[in-house]
Amino acid sequence: MDTKLLELLVCPVTKGPLNFDRERQELLSRSARLAYPVRNGIPILLENEARTLSDEEIDTLAAQRPAL
Repeated sequence: MDTKLLELLVCPVTKGPLNFDRERQELLSRSARLAYPVRNGIPILLENEARTLSDEEIDTLAAQRPAL
């Protein structure tokens, strides 16, 4: 995922920042507790396509990047 593109993208639900999980090919929204898929390099920023993040995933994300 291009870092410049990632800087421009926000969560469609909360308008908060997103983190990219390269291994799972997902954009993670800590504030919405959602993971949006990235398919063929294209972010799918639809709430109905996202999966809910577990408490463990939220804790890991919080350790990587403090809340704004």
